Amino acid sequence: MTDPVPASGPEVIRNFVKTLPASPGVYRMFDAAGEVIYVGKARSLKARVTNYTRPEGLDIRIQRMVAATANMEFVRTETEAEALLLEANLIKRLKPRFNVLLRDDKSFPYILIATEHPAPELRKHRGSRRIKGHYFGPFASALAVKRTINSLQKAFLLRTCSDSFYKGRTRPCMLHQIKRCSAPCTGVISLPDYAELVEEARQFLSGKSRSVQDHLAAEMNAAAEALDFERAALLRDRISALAQVQGGSDAAAKTVEEADIFAIAHEAGQFCVQVFFFRAYQNWGNHAFRPRADASLSDAEVLEAFLSQFYEDRPPPRQILLSHDLVERELIEEALSARAGHKVTVLTPQRGEKRELAAHALNNAREALGRQLAEGATQKTLLEGVANLFGLDEPPRRIEVYDNSHISGTNAVGAMIVAGEDGLSKKHYRTYNIKSTEITPGDDFGMMREVLTRRFTRLANESGGPEIEDEEEGMPDWPDVVFIDGGAGQLNAVREVIAGLDLPREVTFIGIAKGEERDAGREKFFMEGREAFMLPHRDPVLYYVQRLRDEAHRFAIGTHRARRKKDAITNPLDEIEGIGPTRKRALLQRFGSAKAVSRAALADLTTVPGVSDQLAQQIYDHFNSS
Repeated sequence: MTDPVPASGPEVIRNFVKTLPASPGVYRMFDAAGEVIYVGKARSLKARVTNYTRPEGLDIRIQRMVAATANMEFVRTETEAEALLLEANLIKRLKPRFNVLLRDDKSFPYILIATEHPAPELRKHRGSRRIKGHYFGPFASALAVKRTINSLQKAFLLRTCSDSFYKGRTRPCMLHQIKRCSAPCTGVISLPDYAELVEEARQFLSGKSRSVQDHLAAEMNAAAEALDFERAALLRDRISALAQVQGGSDAAAKTVEEADIFAIAHEAGQFCVQVFFFRAYQNWGNHAFRPRADASLSDAEVLEAFLSQFYEDRPPPRQILLSHDLVERELIEEALSARAGHKVTVLTPQRGEKRELAAHALNNAREALGRQLAEGATQKTLLEGVANLFGLDEPPRRIEVYDNSHISGTNAVGAMIVAGEDGLSKKHYRTYNIKSTEITPGDDFGMMREVLTRRFTRLANESGGPEIEDEEEGMPDWPDVVFIDGGAGQLNAVREVIAGLDLPREVTFIGIAKGEERDAGREKFFMEGREAFMLPHRDPVLYYVQRLRDEAHRFAIGTHRARRKKDAITNPLDEIEGIGPTRKRALLQRFGSAKAVSRAALADLTTVPGVSDQLAQQIYDHFNSS
């Protein structure tokens, strides 16, 4: 009789150890449901996995992970550095619950000098680097990019207009009049002279600001000696704009040309990583991240895992400064250097300006974490107040608020916002285009009925049960409380929907009716089994619910306006079957506009490349059917 196969735990892992090689690689641990619970890398797969077979020597977190392991998978790599990069990729994609997770995986904007056009364009860029040109960044925010571009326009007079706008100019635009563009579009400046301005801007953003300023100062003095005071004044203004760019930083560096600075703070089981970006000796902004990690991990362990994920899809700079020393610092250097294609140095500075910058980042991390904890305490108090005033068994972990927006029924949209223990959770916001043709235009009850039917039907079908959570944010899929913008009528419409769905768990629905003359503070609340009631005037919970309702209203109106604007600029050619982007472009290039296409003769339409006689007839009939 054969021994039964173990369901999970050390015995499962022992079965894999027998066949593992003593080579670098990545391993994945799965629970009984087939979900990945941990991704790790190892210099020797056999040695690392063998450690898990002796749980008595491991900490509590690892013991729980081993006990939950029902299966494992392995990928062998050539080097440990390759294993580190693959591990970071899998963690970001799979989000295992026992790994350190980079929760706020935002993309940072760059400044791009696009060189595909003879007169390169200065612009903000976010995303993959598919456009040919010079990229400078990252910047911590779009506002920092906008502010820098405004100053660069004054300093280097580069164009920021699109290629199509550039092509259609017959005289200089307003930017030239206010001395923010040299107007290469109309030949005010020759392309060779414009190329010199582009090169000066590139050198300045690359860190050679002193040589650029010295060059401009020499030209200004020469212009003044030649009595060309107008040119001297223009150069003076450009030098002043350059000084403004350099002086806009609150922590400029003298010895750090290009570096990212990371500092981590840890308190009350929460972590905060503060990142500063230094390029061209200037501080291009900072951002605070809140990685999800077990409280038993050290700051260095969390920072090490954070770094590999942070640069999984970002180009690393030549230098990375840290607040804490890492155990595998040399391995991370090797992996990042291989990814970047140049030498990347990772160090924990002990003296000089670099140490001061790391200490400055650490102070910011501690302050950001302190604010986060204070806000969390306030949020916790508000959620406890919501539970008390609305008769809930416990503070809600997920609150959803719904609203509709339309104009006489046109471009109707429904909107859902989400709030929880960390405040508003914008990654969970959703919009719903009202699709039903049976709803009377302007029927708010019908719109809300459709939105909630779609929302909860999909939730019941896809969530796999009422207790599923977003592992990255700790946000449940199911709401505890749903606020509806409306009174008894809206709430009754909701009850009809919910009664027909047979949901696997109970959800509290609350209607919010505006006060007399839409007076904020006099709202009435409607709940099943209770008479309509009002909350005490100036109660913090009342203000909190008002903010949630106003946020839902703002989100719904913004979505509606975007949809209305999109419909307003829809090209009439899009309505004709058989016309895709290529043929539409050919028609617009031939006739100039959709209006001109509508007036074109049948014989002229047939001359357009890609337009057959049959399609030309179809286009002609579309515009002349009346």
